[in-house]
Amino acid sequence: VLGNKCKAEDAVGCNTIIQVLADKYPVLKNCVCTTDGFCSITKLLEKQCTINKAFETGSPMITFLKSLFFLEHRANRTCLDVNKECVEDEVCNKQLSLYLKGCSVHKTCNMEECQAAVRFFYQNMPLEVAQTMTFCDCTQPDESCHRAEELLHGKPCAVTAVPTPSCLNVIHMCEENDWCRKKYRAFRSKCWGHVTKKCYGDEACLETLIEGDLPCSAGPACQAAYVGTWGTVLRVECSCPRSPASERPLCRLFQRLLHSRSCLS
Repeated sequence: VLGNKCKAEDAVGCNTIIQVLADKYPVLKNCVCTTDGFCSITKLLEKQCTINKAFETGSPMITFLKSLFFLEHRANRTCLDVNKECVEDEVCNKQLSLYLKGCSVHKTCNMEECQAAVRFFYQNMPLEVAQTMTFCDCTQPDESCHRAEELLHGKPCAVTAVPTPSCLNVIHMCEENDWCRKKYRAFRSKCWGHVTKKCYGDEACLETLIEGDLPCSAGPACQAAYVGTWGTVLRVECSCPRSPASERPLCRLFQRLLHSRSCLS
């Protein structure tokens, strides 16, 4: 920026800087607001650098939201529909471009960078928008739609590890990270409250559960908590066949908790 190279004139630039700082210095992550679409960082920068103006009545973002998600909302929106309308909207496309820089298919995949980009993208979208994007699907064998789905869902870079980790290891990796642990516990509480109440984090207790013990709390709170896990290791594809036989029942339970869509439809 002319006259002040350390100053970000727009909220997108500000938010990008903050995300880089938060990823490089984990201690700062507690200063980043993660409960809404704005960038509340008063503890970090003393004054707020937000995208609030983008949400004023008549603004480009509100126009985008009304046309894409409020006035024309349909349960069966395809990922191709959602992707096209985001690309055609100036505000959404700007956020999407930042996201794609972190998950570019034209360079070697860096999973952590891509996950951070996914996380930042969905945190800076209003919840209704984020949900529409994360829950979009392709009902037909349409190659263009599946490409759009991969783009919006961070595939393959943010979710595909080689070799495929066990679901038990995914949980353990998440528990070692403060940010991920917070999101996992919120997801478990809102979607799988019965499991949380009965066993909390006791793996020995979890091993005693059978499929009938796993009712989920489907609803808006669960869906919001699920969106909150995007951009974390919890979204990494996992499996159980290579797990030791003694760990497979627990691994399969975690696989169901993480990847079952029964709570989200």
